[in-house]
Amino acid sequence: MFYFNRLFILLMLGFFSLAAGCFILFLRPYDFFFNQKAVFQDQGEIFEMWRKPEVELYTKVYLFNITNAEAYMAGTEDIIKVKEVGPYVYREALEHKIVNFNENGTLSAIPFHPLTWVEELSEGNKEDDMLFLPNIALLSIANVVSTKDFMTRFGLNNLITVTNSQPLARMTAREFMMGYQSPLMTLGNTFLPGWIYFDKLGLIDRMYDFNGDFETVFTGETDVTISGLIDTYRGSTDLPQWEGKHCSNVQYASDGTKFKSGVGKNESILFYRKSLCRAAPLIPVEEGVRSGIRGYKYIFPEHMLDNGKYLEDNKCFCRKGRCLPDGLIDVTDCYYGFPIALSYPHFYQGDQVLFSKVQGLHPIKEQHETRFWIQPESGLPLDVSSKFQINMALGDITNINNAERFANMYLPMLWFDIRMYTLPPSLEQRFKLYLNVLPIVEQVAMYLLFVTGACLIFLTVYILTFKVMFKSLDKNNFPNDPWSEKPNGIYAPCEAPLDEKILKLNHKINGIYDTIIRDEMKNNRNSNDLDKYMAVNQSDSDEDCKYLEVVDDGSEFDDVKPQPSKVKDLSEKKGSVHLAD
Repeated sequence: MFYFNRLFILLMLGFFSLAAGCFILFLRPYDFFFNQKAVFQDQGEIFEMWRKPEVELYTKVYLFNITNAEAYMAGTEDIIKVKEVGPYVYREALEHKIVNFNENGTLSAIPFHPLTWVEELSEGNKEDDMLFLPNIALLSIANVVSTKDFMTRFGLNNLITVTNSQPLARMTAREFMMGYQSPLMTLGNTFLPGWIYFDKLGLIDRMYDFNGDFETVFTGETDVTISGLIDTYRGSTDLPQWEGKHCSNVQYASDGTKFKSGVGKNESILFYRKSLCRAAPLIPVEEGVRSGIRGYKYIFPEHMLDNGKYLEDNKCFCRKGRCLPDGLIDVTDCYYGFPIALSYPHFYQGDQVLFSKVQGLHPIKEQHETRFWIQPESGLPLDVSSKFQINMALGDITNINNAERFANMYLPMLWFDIRMYTLPPSLEQRFKLYLNVLPIVEQVAMYLLFVTGACLIFLTVYILTFKVMFKSLDKNNFPNDPWSEKPNGIYAPCEAPLDEKILKLNHKINGIYDTIIRDEMKNNRNSNDLDKYMAVNQSDSDEDCKYLEVVDDGSEFDDVKPQPSKVKDLSEKKGSVHLAD
């Protein structure tokens, strides 16, 4: 009974292993575990990583120093010559200040992007480097006023003359990036407070101005794949500066902290940054490994900065009916009405007309192409390099003093690279565990359980079939097998149980043999031998385990007691009967 109990336990263990393997196969406990982490909830692991990322994010700025500023202003040269200077590196401490969690599966947050100067990464460049750069205040106000009435233009021209404002000015790199004092900006802030609410202007400073911005973000409660993506920005799913859903939509875009998770190899995603003034699509082009984690490489699609020349849907990026050349997007409404246009660095992939009045630009794909390495299951960015250039797209400003030579010009000012090189060690180790180790552990455990279960069940069936059932069947068919094997594999003839007929035959032959021996001994009158023989024969006859070898010599035995004469004849037939122990 104990033997069968052990077999039953073995069988149950086999079925339990198979059931556990099926549980892993169909319910995927790892997916459940990771999805629970991906949902944004207070004090949640991935939520805290999104709220205040531990990554080291940098903004690398490259300025275009105008090397022939005086000659161009004097009219001796007709093309502006620029030289790239940089990088000027700032550390970006991205943070989302949480207002509250909403009941519709979103949370409300206010983004912050404070910058800190990092001199050691700036490759010897200093914030106080003196450069010749565009006077953004003069050129911007000139572009706005050029379409106004005569009296407005007359007033601006007088101010330019009185203040002796020039379209190109000598200033430090920091002043150009973080803000510089300009009499025109001071007057604009005083007399046009609804248009300009700041008294100094710097491109990077304005690019990182998040004053009054707020957003709602999906928590992933209803769909874990969209956790961390934008639901609304400033209360709307559409950006107000664009007409048409194709251009204005910002819903389901990422601000670069966490992207959509669970994406396929051919699925595009959205990236939104306030400085871009739009949500830009990203398409996968390559698969590889970054920071020891598998990811997809994403880039912007071809003609992403087209204004309808190649892609009909992109015509909604033409502001007020004015379409810029391919490779430029008009972001005037995102930069306080200043004539700002975005492009790729050095007008990479831009129309040739952009190079007509500027010299010194050298677009190179490897240096100027945006790329994102993103882990597809989690949406975690592994390596980020988002590159854009800020330009002035000036209209006809020939009627504004000192600005005539810049009319209808696309003037590059700077380009920036928002850069994340790698994950910090703490995040890298955690996500290697989550994304590399645990899925393999789950797969190995599943297959091991299947194999173990199958082996245990097969072993149990084998033992029941060949060791128990067949053995019982053999015993039932051959219960009196006389030639059973001893442990040492040797058959002992004298120990084999004799058949009933053979026993009877044995007794008959012994009786005949005894009669012969006694008669012979009587005739020889040897009583001593006769007594010895009778004693030995009596002891042997008590044993039923004698083996008789009978040689058939034609004689027949029957139940009639043989006659002495016949017995004598029989005894003369030597070798007829042999008794063997």
